[in-house]
Order: sequence, then structure tokens, then C-alpha cells
Amino acid sequence: MRGGLSTAAATVASIGAACAAYATLVERRWYRVRRDELDGALTSNAERPLRLLLVADLHLSPPDLPLQMFLAELDASDIDLVVAAGDLVGAPGAEHATVAALAPLTEGGLPGVAVLGANDLYAPVPKNPLSYLTHPDRREFGPRLNTDALRDGLHTTGWTTLVDERATIPTAAGPVEVAGLLDPHLPSSRLPPRTTIAARDPEAVARLGIVHAPYTSALDLLTSAGYAVILAGHTHGGQVRVPGIGAVVTNCDLPTHQARGTSRWPGPEGRNAWLHVTAGVGQSRYAPFRFGCRPEVSVLELHR
Repeated sequence: MRGGLSTAAATVASIGAACAAYATLVERRWYRVRRDELDGALTSNAERPLRLLLVADLHLSPPDLPLQMFLAELDASDIDLVVAAGDLVGAPGAEHATVAALAPLTEGGLPGVAVLGANDLYAPVPKNPLSYLTHPDRREFGPRLNTDALRDGLHTTGWTTLVDERATIPTAAGPVEVAGLLDPHLPSSRLPPRTTIAARDPEAVARLGIVHAPYTSALDLLTSAGYAVILAGHTHGGQVRVPGIGAVVTNCDLPTHQARGTSRWPGPEGRNAWLHVTAGVGQSRYAPFRFGCRPEVSVLELHR
């Protein structure tokens, strides 16, 4: 009997070790491109589909050659607009390396629009991964990062960074109206008045809302402000997904079944929007693993 229990324990330990090795050595570097099409996502002004490339959650901590190579090799030849949904920086002093990693995406004049995540303002801190289950509301941040250097670098390489504001971005498919929010995961963050970001460009072919962490209050605000498509990151798709169940956490109040991919968001006042949450391409250097949730970027084709 004891021998059988010992064998079973050894088997379980071996399986656990194999899963841990796979999660840290294989899957977190097994990048992919998720593709989806969204109907009813453009205005009547659109004459053709709008193609977006969405990246988020780089958490870049150089040297990170595999991630930099993946981004540099992405084919953006048929992309109209690149969107970066925050948590781009992964360590103090990594701001310039992050800009360099994103620069190939806007080469040749391709427009890019970005929002900031909490980890673009503050460095990460060591954290027990189990705390996402036991203390989901706990938010801990490290030293202040050089966010100005990040924003300035993005600007010089063709990116527009939005912080609780709206803008119209010219693209090959026509003008795209975009509202970008500061990360609501920050304890000090307060959502702006709807009038500040309300969609108002009558010539826009698309209206996009972007926020790093898809808290339901932010999604409701963007939907009520007139944005038909909302793009977000933050969740890492759950980072660890249980076979047959999926994500068990989102690190915000978004339901777990919407932790990654495309879904509909039922906003207030009878309005609704498309919601696409990317699982992102990185993870905190203090939690360098993924299981059942490959790192990804998204290519979205929006139709009338």
C-alpha cells in the first residue's frame, strides 16, 4: 500500500514538474496571431474593411530577444492601424527598449495609437501568483517609471498616446475616431466625464475605445460614449487556463468567460459594443509562465 502511494505521489510530482517546465520554458514563448472579423463595427462612411493589429502586455524586460524578434517579424503589410493596449514596460530603465521593440510596427508611416497600463507608470513587484485568487483586489506597485520617456519615444516613432482623451487618427481606410483611457487598475485613476471622450466626428469610418484593464465601469463608459468596438488587454487571457474550464481569474471585475477574444458588451442605455480582449504577448518577470494560454497579438478585420 505504501509503495503504491509513493508511486502515485512520485507520478503526481513528475507531472507537476513537467507542467511547470512547459509553462515557463515553452508556452510563454510560443507566440501566435489571433484573427477575427467583426461585423457591424464600422460606420456608414466606410468604403472597405478596417484592419487592426492589437498588441498589449509586453512587460518588456530586456534582453528579451524572442519577443522583440516576434514583433519585428509581424506582417503589417495589410494593416491600417496598430493599437497598443498598455503594460508595455516590464522593468525600470526599459522604456527606450520598449519603444525600439514597438517601432517596427509603425515603420513606413503606419499609424499607431496607444494607452498606458499601470506597469507603464510603475515597476512591477514580486507577488505570489496565488494572490490573484486569494486577494484579487490587492494592487501593489513598485517605483515610478520614466513614463515621459516612453511617451516621447512612442511619439517620435509614429504613435499617438491617449490619456482620458479622444482623437481622430487618419488611416488608409479613412479617419478613425479613438478614445483612450488611463488604466482604471490604478488606485488613483478616475474615469473622465463622458462628455470629454464622447464620439463626435461625423466623418469617422470607425469608433474605437481603448483601455488597458477592462473594468466594467470603463467598458460602460466607452459604450455609452458611442464607441462600437472596445479593445483591451490586462487579463493575460487568465495566463493559466484550466482545460475544460478556461480562465479562473481576470485581475479585474470582467467575467472570466470574456478573459480573451471577442464578445459583446451590453452597455447602459440599451447600447452595446464589440469587446476584444487580447491575451497579450508577455507577463510579469515575477510570474514568467503561461499554461493553456499562448501569448498572442490580434489581427481584427472590421466590417460595416
